[in-house]
Amino acid sequence: MSTDYQNAIEEYNVVVNHEEQYSIWPVGYSNPRGWQDVGKRGSKDECLAYIKEVWTDMRPLSLRKHMEAQAQGSK
Repeated sequence: MSTDYQNAIEEYNVVVNHEEQYSIWPVGYSNPRGWQDVGKRGSKDECLAYIKEVWTDMRPLSLRKHMEAQAQGSK
């Protein structure tokens, strides 16, 4: 997206993928394949603040599960 286009967007949805990674997507556009709305909508700053609050572990879900299995196996 160009900077002019990004500045023209006033409202976003927070979206999440199957790896529990978060992003924002402009309201009124279809989500990219594999991304689902989480129910948060607002300005870019509001959505990014929400993501900062809820996305506390940046590791993809598959990596977290793998590491958890490794930890369980070493006990």
